[in-house]
Amino acid sequence: MNRRFAPFTLQQAADGSPTLAGLLARARDTGQRLQAVQDLIPEAMRAAVQAGPAEGDVWCLLVTGSAAAAKLRQLTPAMVLRLRNKGWDVATIRLKVQARR
Repeated sequence: MNRRFAPFTLQQAADGSPTLAGLLARARDTGQRLQAVQDLIPEAMRAAVQAGPAEGDVWCLLVTGSAAAAKLRQLTPAMVLRLRNKGWDVATIRLKVQARR
């Protein structure tokens, strides 16, 4: 069978590409960070929050709406503390408000 046309999984693709493997590892890390602080976010707001990129000691959360971002700003000290206690080197959580679609 010609490999070019054979279906393969994302994991198989990542195994063949260091760049893709690194991207998947970063996505997994940010997802785990969000999961670690999920219970600090009010349940009604959780759908408005997505994990964004982490660079150095800064982690970004993508938030739908400025009202949700304002509430999350109040929660960032607790989230930073939680993440540090779980072993992540986070000094700052940056919030980026996404436009509604």
